[in-house]
Amino acid sequence: MSVCVCVMTTCSSHSKIILFSCFSLFSLCQFLGVAFLAIGLWAWSEKVSRILMSLRENSFLLKFFSVFLGIIFFLELTAGVLAFVFKDWIKDQLNFFINNNIRAYRDDIDLQNLIDFTQEYWECCGAFGADDWNLNIYFNCTDSNPSREKCGVPFSCCTKDPAPCALNVYTISKIFIFLILIV
Repeated sequence: MSVCVCVMTTCSSHSKIILFSCFSLFSLCQFLGVAFLAIGLWAWSEKVSRILMSLRENSFLLKFFSVFLGIIFFLELTAGVLAFVFKDWIKDQLNFFINNNIRAYRDDIDLQNLIDFTQEYWECCGAFGADDWNLNIYFNCTDSNPSREKCGVPFSCCTKDPAPCALNVYTISKIFIFLILIV
């Protein structure tokens, strides 16, 4: 069994032609991509300008558009006022919802992934704290709980240790200072 290794030390005329062809094809693809993007942006701007011109020329469409925007603004304002007035009720409902999902943490893998993502993203643990996980039968901290996860929390409650990052920065800066001193 033999292994064949080909190393090109000089560029032959054929390899130059192949390189030029590849570069030309790549340039052509880039040009076509930019051209299609430009045509799409032009078509979109034409469409938007025609819609705006039709609104300006047709008073009924202009009135409909204005009333529609007014209704949307009024609904947003109403939702904001209601959220402010009923903020305690909304908070209680949200806590109830979170606690029910904590109870069903291991029952549904999609729910488990959603809770893990949420806790990692917001760097929180439960609704009020880590004690909320006592509601789950697997993490419940009672003597009658046979689970291996007893008195624990999911991995998503844990925060990452910043010490290894600081150690790496320290090591890199130490090497950098050493290189400066050598030069």
